[in-house]
Amino acid sequence: MDTSNLLILVVILTAGAFMMGRNRSMSMADTSRGGYRNLNSLPSYYGMLTALWCVVPCAVVLFGWSLFEGVIVDQAVTNQLPEVIRSLPAAELGLVMNSIANIVEGNIAATGQEAYAVAAAETLVSIQATSQMALTGSVIAVGILLALFSWVRIKPEQKARLQVEGAFKTSLLLCASVAIIATIGIVFSVIFESLRFFDSVPVTEFIFGTHWSPQTSIRADQVGGSGSFGAVPLFLGTLLISLIALIIAVPCGLMAAIYLSEYASPKMRTYVKPMLEMLAGIPTVVYGFFAALTVAPFIRDLGTGLGLSVSSESALAAGLVMGVMIIPFVSSLSDDVISAVPQSLRDGSLALGSTRSESIKNVVIPAALPGIVGGVLLAASRAIGETMIVMMAAGLAAHLTANPLESVTTVTVQIVTLLVGDQEFDSPKTLSAFALGLMLFIVTLVLNYFALYIVKKYREQYE
Repeated sequence: MDTSNLLILVVILTAGAFMMGRNRSMSMADTSRGGYRNLNSLPSYYGMLTALWCVVPCAVVLFGWSLFEGVIVDQAVTNQLPEVIRSLPAAELGLVMNSIANIVEGNIAATGQEAYAVAAAETLVSIQATSQMALTGSVIAVGILLALFSWVRIKPEQKARLQVEGAFKTSLLLCASVAIIATIGIVFSVIFESLRFFDSVPVTEFIFGTHWSPQTSIRADQVGGSGSFGAVPLFLGTLLISLIALIIAVPCGLMAAIYLSEYASPKMRTYVKPMLEMLAGIPTVVYGFFAALTVAPFIRDLGTGLGLSVSSESALAAGLVMGVMIIPFVSSLSDDVISAVPQSLRDGSLALGSTRSESIKNVVIPAALPGIVGGVLLAASRAIGETMIVMMAAGLAAHLTANPLESVTTVTVQIVTLLVGDQEFDSPKTLSAFALGLMLFIVTLVLNYFALYIVKKYREQYE
């Protein structure tokens, strides 16, 4: 039985276990003593408890089996290979195992292949079939036995509700822990790989260097492989494009939020707000096409008409389109926090003689400032992390310039460029991507800390 059918079977077993537990608890309800009131918990909790005893062990068996099956099967197939093949280096042995897997999947015809490969493919098919049968039997046996175990233990005084709620509380804790553990794993992996990079390249050269050319030489006489890792051009390019984007997004988004929350009629708000938020749903590659094929040529032709030297790929083109893309991040959050400002503040300001615009400027905006700052910093983080628009509209060259009419690149674009294709993670060229990621992580962390500081400072003032 394949995995999809096995999952359907587990669902059926779980539903059956729920019905069994529920019906047994209902049969134990003593009608002479108040019926269901004689039970410690509702019948559905007894059913859910029995279902949990069925589905959780089945899920554990499925997960554990899928985790270790590949390693065990590969080892069993490897043991069937001749000694000469087993003694090959790990890379070459991996190619042999891939060829055997391709024979099994039908991607390679068995005719014309080595006899040991064909025999190993037959062994692999046999082992996989046996493994699938054993998995099916194990899941069914574990699910049924433990469901029966829970079914037998059902008693009127059993605190089924507390046990079920405890199980769900544990599952919620595990889900929250996954995010924390994943974050810790990402941080430590980036830090460890960055330390490997800094063993080859000094930190001062990386942070303060003004030339970025990560192409390291393979031979001593190779040209163009100097391997310069000064990241200042990348930082400056990221800052320049993000600044242009924020100059566009913050005023437009904030003014749109003020209009929608304070001036627009309910009918107008119903139409305008969804249309504005549609900008966030457009794929970034579409923005990239628009920037490369429409905005960049327009800026170049306009600059040429004015006698300016404008590159075909410029920071201005990427920043303008990126600014349009992140407008919803500012407008939606700002609109929500402005609408959440208590009406009593507006009424008090108007009662003291302020005009509507004065009330917005002097009362509403300061009261909503923490949320507005949060929206702006979220938009800034989105701009800093954008890749596709920059790659298509601003270029890949790391130029040390503050001129928005020239081509620049960003940290995220260089990370993608360094890790594209089959790469060995043992050279400064590839490891530099982790160092760039570490710097990006630090910048984002500083922005988040600053946002929390602003929120804490001003929220206390207006609560």
